[in-house]
Amino acid sequence: MGIYINPGTASFEEAINSEIFVDKTKIVSVVNEVVCTKKKYVCVSRPRRFGKTTAQQILCAYFSKNCDSRPIFEDTKLSEVEGWDRYLNKFHVVRIDCNEFASFINKTGEFSFINQMTKNVRNEFIELFPDIDFSDKLRICDCIRTVYAKTGDKFVIIFDEYDLGVRVGQRADLHQEYLDFLISLFKNSAMDPAIALAYMTGILPIVKDKFESKLNNFDSITIIVPGPYAEYTGFTKAEVQSLCDEFGVDYEDCRRWYDGYKVGDFHIYNPNAIVECIRKKQFQSYWSATGSYETVSTYIDMNLDGIKDDIINMIMGQRVYVDVSGFQNTIDSIETKDDVYTYLIHLGYLSYDAEEEQCYIPNKEVQREWMQAVKRSVNFAPVAKFINNSRQLLDATINMNAEMVAYSIKETHKLVCSNLNFNNEQAYQSAIILAYFYANSKYTIIPELPTGKGFADVVLVPYVPNLPAIIIELKKDASTETALSQIKNKEYSTHLAHYHGNLLFVGINYDSDKDHECVIERFVKE
Repeated sequence: MGIYINPGTASFEEAINSEIFVDKTKIVSVVNEVVCTKKKYVCVSRPRRFGKTTAQQILCAYFSKNCDSRPIFEDTKLSEVEGWDRYLNKFHVVRIDCNEFASFINKTGEFSFINQMTKNVRNEFIELFPDIDFSDKLRICDCIRTVYAKTGDKFVIIFDEYDLGVRVGQRADLHQEYLDFLISLFKNSAMDPAIALAYMTGILPIVKDKFESKLNNFDSITIIVPGPYAEYTGFTKAEVQSLCDEFGVDYEDCRRWYDGYKVGDFHIYNPNAIVECIRKKQFQSYWSATGSYETVSTYIDMNLDGIKDDIINMIMGQRVYVDVSGFQNTIDSIETKDDVYTYLIHLGYLSYDAEEEQCYIPNKEVQREWMQAVKRSVNFAPVAKFINNSRQLLDATINMNAEMVAYSIKETHKLVCSNLNFNNEQAYQSAIILAYFYANSKYTIIPELPTGKGFADVVLVPYVPNLPAIIIELKKDASTETALSQIKNKEYSTHLAHYHGNLLFVGINYDSDKDHECVIERFVKE
């Protein structure tokens, strides 16, 4: 066994022996369906820390020759699948992680990471196959083909972070050099018989403008089009619930913080966030370990086609239409806001609803990263100011300081709504939700809660103890008393079926002169 060739079971055994282990071995049954077929070229793209490496460790342990991994897999979910062992330890595996060679990519024009990668892998071929003569000028593809010609043994090629050579922003000629390297491995008629499976992973899907015509033999499995791989990269809802039960973590809190990625038919959670949350018994953002707010800032500052307004709406919990079909899967081809949103979906900063063709901020953890980006963006300085002030607004509401509430709502309303949409009901509601942004840390904010006798405009239901629920009714050119009467007459409070205790009724009215007034009453729900 080697580092690059037939790496065996060591990495997977470490995962199994970890305190927190989620069994994803059934991914092998999905992969086995394409082994030694015309569909044997697979590219799985997901955001960072979504389980791509764990999946590769499973595949390495399963396919690698020169080891016996049967005892390991007999105790996993894979063994429940009929014929699970048909390719067990049957192929030589070549596994390459491009991140290992990232330091060899420099800005001087030398794309030396290909040379270093080739040298390392070739040296291991020489060591592990001493009866075969390998020239010191052979490429990786030549080494694989040579072994196949001598022995008839097929290979599984596992290639991690394949898109590193795309994301680093190198010159066009260096991209072409990298393209030629990938073509030599994966779109080479002389190589095809030697390959039982090619399994690539990365953050971005197969690049359309540079690679698609050459690497169109790959089945592109993305977070947008996940196919049968949906449940195997990331933790499912059922898996997270099971972990929460096992380790004594509140699932509802976990859901509020980390749910939100809809991948195929599954709610998928970032495994890194769940593992760290369970280990540390603390709900917070662990996203800083996987990305950086600068990634978001770069693109929202472009403000293509009105990105700023969309971002404000998504921060407030709304969804935005996106056409994901035009993105070329490279950072140098971003030209429209649809490109920006699609790129951020692949990075995990946004989630995507395929049925509605909408994107949105998935959860509280990622929302924190968006807030860091907004705070540091000159274009969003006024928005950041009012979000920072939202804590004082919540305190003022709970303390029944109606005058301060009216003032804060007025300022946020003016900020969010232009003269053209100032009187738009939905825009007004959005302004209220933005004004109460801080409340997300303690409340579930529900716009237009159906009550049976109408809709309450905004309802805040606490998920931490000793806080009142808040029902807000909005009016224009009426009165705060009218707003309060509507809350009472339509019995909005009775439809908070699972909530008992203190409630606050908040009536807000503004007139044609854009003046705002507020009145707050306390109510106890038995």
